[in-house]
Amino acid sequence: MTTIVITGGNRGIGLHLARRYAEAGCEVVQGVRNPDSAGNLPGETLPLDVGDDASVAAFAAALGGRPIDILINNAGSAGPDRQSAIDTDFAGFLDVLNINTLGPLRVTQALLPGLRKAKGAKVAIISSRMGSFSDAQANLLAYRASKAAANKIAQGLATDLAPDAIAVAALHPGWVRTDMGGSAADISPEESAQ
Repeated sequence: MTTIVITGGNRGIGLHLARRYAEAGCEVVQGVRNPDSAGNLPGETLPLDVGDDASVAAFAAALGGRPIDILINNAGSAGPDRQSAIDTDFAGFLDVLNINTLGPLRVTQALLPGLRKAKGAKVAIISSRMGSFSDAQANLLAYRASKAAANKIAQGLATDLAPDAIAVAALHPGWVRTDMGGSAADISPEESAQ
């Protein structure tokens, strides 16, 4: 059975990805900050704060080194209210970098034993075109910078994990109607998960 691990799988894009994989007969493991308030989720639900080293280590230990076919680094943060180039909440900026950039790296490194066992595993980092240098907007600077850095993390992981036949990609899910994307976004989480 194919094993899928999804961070931030309790709402939005992550929830709809978990549902699709569960419907396809995959074993789904979701890492969420608070499993007690996560509701009825498909598959196995484990506590995970991608911004905390100890939480990530405990999550990896709970998985017990089982083979992981697909890891989807989906957990993320939109960042603080003040994140322009001229008015910045620096503590909030660092928090977004910790979650959106270091989180996927931290989780991927912790789960490498299971990814290596799966033979031909895949790692996805949910990114955004907002992290592209071709998108010259200045709003949401912390979020944009975190996704630009996450793209570089994906590139580095792809290079370093190629000898292990582990494919890594940064994926733009579209502008999605979620808590983070807002109600004016282009597509639903269901459409994004397809």
